[in-house]
Amino acid sequence: MSEKNHSWLDNAVFYEIYPQSFRDTNADGIGDFNGIIEKLDYIKELGCNAIWINPCFLSPFGDAGYDVQDYCTVAPRYGTNEDLVRVFDEAHKRGMHVILDLVPGHTSVEHRWFKESMKPEKNEYTDRYIWTDSIWESVDCLPCLRGISQRDGSVALNFFSTQPALNYGYYKPSLPWHQAMTDAGPLATREAIKDVMRFWLKAGCDGFRVDMAGSLVKNDPDGEGTIELWQDFRRFLDEEFPHAAMVSEWGEPDKSLRGGFHMDFLLHFGPSHYNDLFRCDEPYFSKRGKGSTEEFIAKYKENYEKTDGKGLICIPSGNHDMDRLARRLDTDEIKVAFAFLLTMPGAPFIYYGDEIGMNYVEGLTSVEGGYGRTGSRSPMQWSKGLNAGFSSATADKLYIPLDPSTDRPDAESQMADECSVYSETKRLIALRMANPALQSNAKIEWIRNDYPTVYLRECSEQKILIVINPSAQPCEVQHIGGKLLYSIGEVKMSETATSLGGCAAAIIEL
Repeated sequence: MSEKNHSWLDNAVFYEIYPQSFRDTNADGIGDFNGIIEKLDYIKELGCNAIWINPCFLSPFGDAGYDVQDYCTVAPRYGTNEDLVRVFDEAHKRGMHVILDLVPGHTSVEHRWFKESMKPEKNEYTDRYIWTDSIWESVDCLPCLRGISQRDGSVALNFFSTQPALNYGYYKPSLPWHQAMTDAGPLATREAIKDVMRFWLKAGCDGFRVDMAGSLVKNDPDGEGTIELWQDFRRFLDEEFPHAAMVSEWGEPDKSLRGGFHMDFLLHFGPSHYNDLFRCDEPYFSKRGKGSTEEFIAKYKENYEKTDGKGLICIPSGNHDMDRLARRLDTDEIKVAFAFLLTMPGAPFIYYGDEIGMNYVEGLTSVEGGYGRTGSRSPMQWSKGLNAGFSSATADKLYIPLDPSTDRPDAESQMADECSVYSETKRLIALRMANPALQSNAKIEWIRNDYPTVYLRECSEQKILIVINPSAQPCEVQHIGGKLLYSIGEVKMSETATSLGGCAAAIIEL
């Protein structure tokens, strides 16, 4: 694949692969790269033309691979570097793109950089992490490790005790051990991450989804230092890899787009109110009709206006850090939720298994730092065969136990059922691909924010009205003319209005 720019993002629909839970081909109970290659045709048939692979690098897996031990070596349980390059090549043969999960904020304590930084003697990696001058001094408001080596000092952590924070400097240094962004240590960290990006882009990767992209520079309350940092990365990419797509997990698109990212990934925590839609006691997409989009839409519009109407905010169906849609929504509600997700601006992200309505598996013991998230990381259910078609290992070897439900969904059955979540999702993706007004860059205007929610998507050649009614109560929306492009549930059109039954959606070309 030889694009010289990132224009493929304009109509990208991503499929998120959590590699250890996707498809096991060597019967060790853990998914692998050959399993991804085996299922590329499934992803393409669904309609997705881009893939995001969660961290797959060498790691002690204290946090499911987000604790990287070596950025340029893949974890042997998935295969080899050559196998990952084959994933890129096979995806490209099918007209698909692959982005990797880049974790630039921290490494594992097992990383060679960190082991060198712990030494009391000054060396190349002494300033690769954030260290105080004394073990008696904590690291600002961050958690820290101390007393772990002969080096005198406490080292900052990003979250788990196995994840020391990499040093990109302080926007406003205020203590003797605070380093400025332009000091040698922070600049060396920056260059080291560029080398990582260079390595995988030369290998055939099409870009990166960047983990916690807004958190790198410290004492940077307005994000100006971090924006400046990513602008430097943007210059590097424009010069060497102009085709590389960059999607940020930041949650503030006005900042991430200024920093040079092409799209921002909507966070499930913080002020976005994204979980008001799918994951709260009364989600908006419940038939009970007691939820609200008001705060979500208000925040979305605020961000949209800050980005000069670019609206490049990716809204995922879910991911490895949140509950499955099916934990609170039934099959009909999930279909209507996908009508929303696949008609919004920015590239949609479908978490593996959400397209068949996979369940959140309750009561699992934490696996590799998953804790409450473990129930959303269970093996993909491909069929009704052995281990749901995920693996031919014995059940006790599976990385995470399967959903034990007797009626658990599987891809093979859903592909044969025109009324399944899979089939609805496939049709909606095809609709998006066929209509430029439904794609990433087209404008959005909110018309109504209760039940139903109504919004207009528009580009130079097309206008489309979307009406979403998750409630069990029928509703009617007034408009003049139009052609019904797609519907879910009971929908009737007249010259001046569209009537929807309960749990329904209408997509109307004006």
